[in-house]
Amino acid sequence: MEQTVIALLGNPNVGKTSLFNRLTKLHQKVGNYPGITVEKREGTVQANGKNYRLIDLPGTYTLFPSSLDEEVVFRTLTEKDNSIKPQLTVVVTEPSTIKRGIVLYQQARDLGLPAIFVVNMMDEVQSKGIEIDFERLETYLQTKVYQTNARNGKGISRLIEAFEQQPGFYRSTFEVPSSYHAALQEAKALFPLATEYLTWQFLAQEQVSYLTPEIQDQLAAIRARHQLVPAAMQKEETLIRHQEVERNIPLILKQSDSNHSNTTYRIDRLLLHPFFGYVIFFGLLFLIFQAIFSWSGPLMDWIDQIFGDLTAYLEATLPEGPLSALFTEGIVAGIGGIVIFLPQIVVLFLFLSLMEESGYMSRVVFLMDRWLRPFGLNGKSVIPLMSGAACAIPAVMSARNIENPKERLLTILVTPFMTCSARLPIYVVLIGLVIPEQYFLGFNLQGIALFVMYLLGIIGALGSAWLLNKVIKSVRSTFLIFELPTYKTPDWKNMLLTVWEKASGFLFQAGKIILMISIILWVLGSFGPTREFYQAEEIVQQNYPELNTEQLENHVASYQLEHSFLGYLGQGIEPFVRPLGYDWKMGIGLISSFAAREVFVGTMAVVYSMGGDVDVDDDNEKNTLLAQMRAEINANTGEPAYNLASGVSLLLFYAFAMQCMATIAIVRKETGSWKWTAIQTLFMTGLAYVVALLAYQILK
Repeated sequence: MEQTVIALLGNPNVGKTSLFNRLTKLHQKVGNYPGITVEKREGTVQANGKNYRLIDLPGTYTLFPSSLDEEVVFRTLTEKDNSIKPQLTVVVTEPSTIKRGIVLYQQARDLGLPAIFVVNMMDEVQSKGIEIDFERLETYLQTKVYQTNARNGKGISRLIEAFEQQPGFYRSTFEVPSSYHAALQEAKALFPLATEYLTWQFLAQEQVSYLTPEIQDQLAAIRARHQLVPAAMQKEETLIRHQEVERNIPLILKQSDSNHSNTTYRIDRLLLHPFFGYVIFFGLLFLIFQAIFSWSGPLMDWIDQIFGDLTAYLEATLPEGPLSALFTEGIVAGIGGIVIFLPQIVVLFLFLSLMEESGYMSRVVFLMDRWLRPFGLNGKSVIPLMSGAACAIPAVMSARNIENPKERLLTILVTPFMTCSARLPIYVVLIGLVIPEQYFLGFNLQGIALFVMYLLGIIGALGSAWLLNKVIKSVRSTFLIFELPTYKTPDWKNMLLTVWEKASGFLFQAGKIILMISIILWVLGSFGPTREFYQAEEIVQQNYPELNTEQLENHVASYQLEHSFLGYLGQGIEPFVRPLGYDWKMGIGLISSFAAREVFVGTMAVVYSMGGDVDVDDDNEKNTLLAQMRAEINANTGEPAYNLASGVSLLLFYAFAMQCMATIAIVRKETGSWKWTAIQTLFMTGLAYVVALLAYQILK
């Protein structure tokens, strides 16, 4: 069935995504736009006897792109051969920001796009003291205006009906200033079928990604001949449009001081206070990390026990052989090593989405801006750094909206220090192994330790930025300008959907990697290059004739692993990791985690399930990952492999070491330089090694 493509366009924080969720009834999927890592959310709506394909475009304030997200919006709406070019654009705004929504709508119509106008969040009209004359608004916009409330579904059915009603003729109110007419006429010859405003857009942008190099050169020549500055052209259009809206809006919209605005002001006096604002923010972070352990602990134990019992059942049920061993020791053990940490991921994203939905995250950006400037970072660097708490890859990509080259480079280089969600499983299991589950002043010590690990990530990022700021020269400075949204009650459906998407994405994306790594590790651990591997039982019996049957099996498994391909690989790097308190088995974990950080725990699950020489007193726990890790003995020291010294050393190594291969690849792509990519990787790895070495040598 042929689908009609409909795009939702709007400013940030207007409830556009809530409207999208309501329209699609969660029949949606998340992917990436072709060739780039910007997230694309699309869904389907079946109504009016037709099937509609909805695209939720990234939030934008203007159709002049200054970031990758905004470039995606412009390209989707204007590229002729784009597979998702919409047949209808739904411009979404909300009552308190209706003026900006009008400007965005007018730009869309001037491009020649069929568009309708939607005022969402109508439930806030009264609380914000806003009166809207919708009849005058429709006359001004030359279109029907639809009123919706995505929270309760009011107005949704009428909006869906409008998908079949093509907007009528639109007469533009924007006129290009006369000083640009000559240049515009020259540019129009290059685009004979384009609207005048689209040609103006091409001329007023430094570069349009989908235009050919020849056209780009011709546009650049026109700008040079007429001495045009794209930034000045965009600024002039913006002023003209806003002045025109300001002249007409008093007849359409009236806003009085309301309890809502007064409440927002009173809350901001506290949350943006130069002292208490920071106390509240860091206190909130502290409570989040407490909750990660307290709330998810029972679920974690349950999942750990389930996988332990499943492994024991499979070992007892399946016939002996390589395929059964691959399934139990490779696949099940590896997947169990990541599923166990899903509760922590859910709790983390639950709090992050709550901060975003309520409007508090924007206050965090504002608060941290003044502290980033002394380190050479732009205020917009806050967003990549905060995003780094989820994943470094999209965080590095989000630095594209930083105009200053030096500040953008600095942000890219230091963002991987931030503690991403892939590190969380490592932190959780290591803290659980080496930090006692005790309370200090009523607070969980393990939660305190996790909070410290996140602080170390911030310290590493800012310290590195300060150092690099002394080395890299800057041409100009930029400023952070954005609007603080009003506080609102979170849309709980949106929150839960966000948590589901992030958690399931983490689980399934990590699961693919872990499955691949687990199979590779099992193969490397199940075969060896020498006779010692294949004659392990005979050799062990000769050396240890006094062993009983169970002891013999454990020693044979351990001896085989040591002389397998995997064992020799780990022993090859052991001289480098031994000073940090690690043995060759832990070295294998370090190597595998270069593919993805969270793979470390899954790797240990595979290695220890194959190594069979752990001594666990409780038979009910002998198949659980945590029990195996607690019982593992470091062959070099004769002590538990995961004691306070080695555990803290590992925690610090992962806190500062360069992240996964994908992060290195994306840094190379974003910087366009192997030089800075190599500097970043060597610097972070070297720092991690030195800090981990000092910690182990001091604590052992």
